[in-house]
Amino acid sequence: MKVLNSKYAVQGLYLLVITISCIVLTVCEAHAMHISEGILPLNWAALWFVVAAPFVAAGLQRLKKLSAVDLSFKPLVGLMAAVVFIISCMPIPVPSAGTCSHPCGTGMSGILLGPTISVLIAAVALLIQALFLAHGGLSTMGADIVSMGVMGSFAGYLTFKALRFMKVNLSISGFMAGLLADWATYITTSVELASGIRGDTAFVPLFWKILIAFIPTQLPLGILEGAMTAGMVVLLYKKRPDLLVKMRVLKPEEIAI
Repeated sequence: MKVLNSKYAVQGLYLLVITISCIVLTVCEAHAMHISEGILPLNWAALWFVVAAPFVAAGLQRLKKLSAVDLSFKPLVGLMAAVVFIISCMPIPVPSAGTCSHPCGTGMSGILLGPTISVLIAAVALLIQALFLAHGGLSTMGADIVSMGVMGSFAGYLTFKALRFMKVNLSISGFMAGLLADWATYITTSVELASGIRGDTAFVPLFWKILIAFIPTQLPLGILEGAMTAGMVVLLYKKRPDLLVKMRVLKPEEIAI
């Protein structure tokens, strides 16, 4: 009975997330999300593809290696990819920029599956969103992978590992990891936009203008993503600590702590 209740609780949580995302997607106007198609000049778009490519390749290699050892690893990756896809499909309009902010989810996937596989997950989510939802673009996907995938995943992973090394408890470590992963994504996006569209304008003033435009929405969204990340990690710790050990989030001796 306990197993069934836990199963239904998890199913209810997923249904709640899907319902909320569908409501948000229905009522929100069609603003740009991620970096839209055609925003970046060709040379900058190509540069970000070059930067992103080694991380995506590393993710593919890591996935192949781990799934060869454990056949159940690919389903976990698929589940997390669905979570990241849904989380990053929650657009919030940015009034001062005519665009949308959104949570990312890559801090969470970076913690649970490792940063390189998290980059791969982000790349898949971004590709599907660009092709079928007009969120982001194909030419700008390299830049979106770098901001959401690379920076978000590594910021979340490294923050979590550093705080756990300093013996910070699990919930605070998860919260700070999700928060900084989200903010790192949008700082990087601001750098990418300022670099690509500045023309003869000075980089630093334009960077600050773009970053400030994101603050009204991204500040609370970062806090929300921190809470979501902490909630997921703590939920797994309470219900399935064996998965956290299996995914090398925690060491076996940490389970008893």
